[in-house]
Amino acid sequence: MPKALITGITGQDGSYLAEFLLEKGYDVIGMVRRTSTINFHRISPIQDQVTLVPGDLCDQVSMIHLLEEHRPDEVYNLAAQSFVQTSWNQPVFTGDVTALGVTRLLDAIRFVDPKIRFYQASSSEMFGKVVEVPQRETTPFYPRSPYGVAKVYGHWITINYRESYDMHATSGILFNHESPRRGLEFVTRKITHHVAKIKLGLTHEIRLGNLDARRDWGYAGDYVKAMWLMLQQDQPDDFVIATGETHSVEEFLEVAFGHVNLDWHDYVVQDERFMRPAEVDLLVGDPSKAGRKLGWEPAVSFEQLVKMMVDADIKLLEAGRVAV
Repeated sequence: MPKALITGITGQDGSYLAEFLLEKGYDVIGMVRRTSTINFHRISPIQDQVTLVPGDLCDQVSMIHLLEEHRPDEVYNLAAQSFVQTSWNQPVFTGDVTALGVTRLLDAIRFVDPKIRFYQASSSEMFGKVVEVPQRETTPFYPRSPYGVAKVYGHWITINYRESYDMHATSGILFNHESPRRGLEFVTRKITHHVAKIKLGLTHEIRLGNLDARRDWGYAGDYVKAMWLMLQQDQPDDFVIATGETHSVEEFLEVAFGHVNLDWHDYVVQDERFMRPAEVDLLVGDPSKAGRKLGWEPAVSFEQLVKMMVDADIKLLEAGRVAV
């Protein structure tokens, strides 16, 4: 039975990846930080099937002990301070976790067993102020937030360890990927949750920032399969994972509100508080390399994704549960 360690297992991607690997027959180990509040709701259906162990990307010793005890075949580093807006208010913390945390984990792997296959969750935010459209593996980076800068560091240190120590270290440059498990602080889930609340008469407006920003949005459940496929390759490499389509926040609003027969213009208020100091205006990825080498392609369309999220939030609110 192959064994995989997932950092960030309690997050959106970590929960989908854990489910996927369990279906593949893996023994799944999940690294979790010790916090005063337990936040395992995303993995509650599979919690008895995985082994949760304490560890922290800011504490290299904890990761060495974890690797020595469990000896995974594969490590998926999905842990990060992953909210772009927060990175402006906590730039040093973001750099410590999202950038230097990658080095600590890679060095722990090198120390314990350099044959472990490593996946780094890179991000389309690294492209930032894009220099070409669409963005591919060879597109130069121009990050526009502390989060994007930290992800560039994590990406390049992964390449550096791969080339310096002959490690099977791969980066997946994932474009925006969403799901009903997305946190409420992200604009996509903020929209679908508010659409559900408005439809059920629980609120009357939603406040947003830039409606013209364009993103390449896919389904997280599709994207975790690409992560696994990368680590099954004979040689490590870097891959853009995207749909190849771009949509604006306004288009997201149109589909979400239209799904419940409402006009978004009646409920959306633009608020300067949600504008970023430096905006990323257009992201759209070229996933052709992933299709060619991994045999991967997205299964869920943009409209299917938005409607899935709205339906899930309506169901959540109707059941009287607190949104997560």
